[in-house]
Amino acid sequence: MKYLAILALVYSHWLFAQDFKKYTYTHPGTAVSFTMVAVPGGKFTIGSNTKNRPEDESPQKTVEVSPFWMGEKEVTFAEWDVFFKDQEIPQGKKVDGITRPTTPYIDLTKGMGRQPQQPVNSMSQLAAMMYCRWLYHKTGVFYRLPTEAEWEYACKAGSKSDYPTGTDPSKLQEYALFSDNSGGRYHATGSKKPNAFGLYDMLGNLAEWTIDQYVPDYYASITSKDPITKPGSKYPRTVRGGSFSDQATDLRCTIRIPSDPDWNRNDPQVPKSNWWLTDGGFVGFRIVRPLVQPSKEEIEAFYNQYLK
Repeated sequence: MKYLAILALVYSHWLFAQDFKKYTYTHPGTAVSFTMVAVPGGKFTIGSNTKNRPEDESPQKTVEVSPFWMGEKEVTFAEWDVFFKDQEIPQGKKVDGITRPTTPYIDLTKGMGRQPQQPVNSMSQLAAMMYCRWLYHKTGVFYRLPTEAEWEYACKAGSKSDYPTGTDPSKLQEYALFSDNSGGRYHATGSKKPNAFGLYDMLGNLAEWTIDQYVPDYYASITSKDPITKPGSKYPRTVRGGSFSDQATDLRCTIRIPSDPDWNRNDPQVPKSNWWLTDGGFVGFRIVRPLVQPSKEEIEAFYNQYLK
């Protein structure tokens, strides 16, 4: 019996290795695809011990994240447009006015371009989450935004430093688009080198939404296993990674950016849009897929938290 148990364990690990790998999904009837990178779970030190760090990046803490897939690149205009142009979700259910993207009322790219492989920008967190929800209904696979812990773990990619390249920010030129080399605009995804996990633009290009409510003392209060701060008020939520307009010192895996109502201050609509950020052209997102998929009921309850 003991021998059979060992064989069963070995077989389960073999199945895990077969299933948990990088893959590419292509939207049916289109040439639009996205690639998901397998990120092995593990323990790491979240937060920073750098001198003069912001208070919200400490105290450092050892946490563990479960295995997940993460988008190789930031979600692009090509990917977003498949969602935007889709008038229905599966089972013939009409998409309602809350979960369907509204038409942008101004040029939210601010002249930076809207080419298929450029990252979709000016996204609210709700817009990013509803894209994930739509993708779930289309594929049957649970996609969402990353937690802060997942995002930082993926960004560091095994590094012990605030930078995935070590302690020297000068190497960022090879891996990130920021104020020194962006020309004041975002660029096509994957324009620079990937990090050790094979993920592009984790720092720079566009800052990226996480799923968490922003809490200043986050590291002091989180659990040690798969931490997440569930949504409360609309503001602030947490953005990570910095963008094309930031300096190298602000492109660190540990930097935390609270969302701000000012990111939508020039929205002419009353009430202001739930989808678009008139002054948040530096914000985009990428998606994750946990290795273990929740039940259908748990998935719907999860998405519904963000519709309130």
